[in-house]
Amino acid sequence: MDLSEIKDVSARIRAEVAKAIIGQERALDLLLVALIAEGHVLLEGVPGTAKTLLARCFAASLSLKFGRVQFTPDLMPGDVLGTNLFDFRTNEFRLTKGPIFTQVLLADEINRTPPKTQAALLEAMNERSVTIDGTTHDLGASFMVIATQNPIEHQGTYPLPEAQLDRFLFKHVLDYPSEEEEHTIVARHGNRATMAGIDSFGIAAVTGAKELAAMRKTVAGIRLADDLVGYIVALARATREHPSLQFGVSPRAANMLASAARAYAGLAGRDYVIPDDVKLLANPTLRHRVVLAPGAEIEGLDADQVIGQIVEQTPAPR
Repeated sequence: MDLSEIKDVSARIRAEVAKAIIGQERALDLLLVALIAEGHVLLEGVPGTAKTLLARCFAASLSLKFGRVQFTPDLMPGDVLGTNLFDFRTNEFRLTKGPIFTQVLLADEINRTPPKTQAALLEAMNERSVTIDGTTHDLGASFMVIATQNPIEHQGTYPLPEAQLDRFLFKHVLDYPSEEEEHTIVARHGNRATMAGIDSFGIAAVTGAKELAAMRKTVAGIRLADDLVGYIVALARATREHPSLQFGVSPRAANMLASAARAYAGLAGRDYVIPDDVKLLANPTLRHRVVLAPGAEIEGLDADQVIGQIVEQTPAPR
């Protein structure tokens, strides 16, 4: 698949999602990049900012199998993965597959379930497989997790552990819509107290697994110059030395940033990465992988501000 076809597919996905979603272009950009870069996305925002609707509309625009898990405090790992049940007719154990056996998984309100259940996704997100009673089951190359969460300041939430957060390519924080966007939202959807079903928006699937595989193959070959590799490494290493950060990012984060930059360039129709691609993706790729030092929190700094300082202070290739 050539780059013009990739742009065309992304434009069609955007058009389908826009049938239901007003605004949130940045979130959709990151979902598209993650889709091509074989990554997972964590969407954070207060209730009612269309996190779940955006994920469902995005999945509806893809000809892929979709599954959803509503995470709750009493959810167990077996409820996500599935379990082997004894079949008395055959005198054998038979696997009852959980909702994780899909291609696009919506992990809704993931931080409302305890860490034990959150950890059920670790292997699936990293290796695209799950192990049940010692047997490993492949989930396929198209497996993608889109997780939503409420801010940790809200009651009834469990902070995701660092190992879980590191599995996500991006963490995107959804803001409130602009006044103009909110006016359009109320005018379009304000005729009911609950959101209409996805089918009512007429969203059609515009691409599938075969096309996505071709897109990924093309994007993997996009040129990342050696000086840009050095720039990405310099950003990653700077997070480990910054006085406001207790822990910086791992080499996995640098790899993911490079992969995401290639995908972003491909969606822009370019066969090469530029420094601005890396700068635009630095915050959503790194913000959830760093841990602030106690002094930085006392000063009122957050991860976005520190990463912004690092990007500003690290010389970019010309």
